[in-house]
Amino acid sequence: MITIVLTNRNRDLKTIKNCFESLSKQSNNNFELFFIDYGSDQNCINDLKQLIVQYPKIKSIISSVSGQLWNKCRAINIVLKKCNTPYFFVGDIDMLFHPDFINKLDELKNKDKVTYFQVGFLSQNETAIQRDFHNATVDFTSRKEATGMTLYPTQLLKEINGYNEFYHGWGAEDTDVHIRLHNLGVEIDFFEREILLKHQWHPKTYRTKLSTDPYHFELEKINHSYIQISQTSKQIKANINQQWGVLPEEKDYSKLSNKPDFSIVTEPETSKVNALLAQLNNFENKVVSIIVKDTSESNKRKQFTKRILGKKYLKFLPMKSVNNMILQEIVMHYRNLPYQYSFDQNKNLIHLKIYFR
Repeated sequence: MITIVLTNRNRDLKTIKNCFESLSKQSNNNFELFFIDYGSDQNCINDLKQLIVQYPKIKSIISSVSGQLWNKCRAINIVLKKCNTPYFFVGDIDMLFHPDFINKLDELKNKDKVTYFQVGFLSQNETAIQRDFHNATVDFTSRKEATGMTLYPTQLLKEINGYNEFYHGWGAEDTDVHIRLHNLGVEIDFFEREILLKHQWHPKTYRTKLSTDPYHFELEKINHSYIQISQTSKQIKANINQQWGVLPEEKDYSKLSNKPDFSIVTEPETSKVNALLAQLNNFENKVVSIIVKDTSESNKRKQFTKRILGKKYLKFLPMKSVNNMILQEIVMHYRNLPYQYSFDQNKNLIHLKIYFR
């Protein structure tokens, strides 16, 4: 038997329903289906719950991590820890599955091999038409470098401690798993003989100023540099010094709605930001609210004038840089803690609320 995991955050309900429908129409129903929502907004969660009841096969996990960085690795690992079937397929909530997809997985499964699949991408117009799988025209296909849709022997994936939860945002986490399994001596095969998965088009608002969701503007570059080190150093196991697959606990996250024990308001002045980050490690069993407000333009001009005149001056960081510094600190040290984070680029305002257990 095979477990399929689908991860989600704030995807359009129509996209999700299309994915569920394609799996409900499989010619082979011998699979376990986990759907894990990792941080959707409350209005999306309410709609999701109503949709999920229409598909009794789905085992759903709703993680109350809205306002956190997207961490697909942690979401996958939460399900991996629960998986008792010999094979584990990592899918995508944007996919349409060929009606015989499960049959193909059964044919390809091998306890000593990993198989990943080529994906056909649908255009915006083709997605909107909503044709069935066979009639949906593919705009372009993925190449060997795209490693997302993968069938694993469960035990091998658990042996390397699952997905590396350092990876936040989008990109590189799937390839990292493949590299570490390859380092373990596992054969990895790219299936491209036919298109069995088709990707529905969707917008990417998280990359724009329209979104206040956590987004590290350099993290994808960091991820790709990080993966190069994993490759050259022949790493096998991930998450060695951090717990992995930790299911968020409602009682801990509910504390974020309480009045904070401490509130810190500061400016993006270099020494203040560095001091703030250094102090985070000194809180225990406290809810802390942190607000970083950009300094005024007149103060920036004043400090610039002092600098030109050779006087002592304050150095202010760009708010995007402060955003990246705080989020990187969270990724490195506090990623399993309950927190909520927002960066309003229009107001140049950062707000972090975090519970230090």
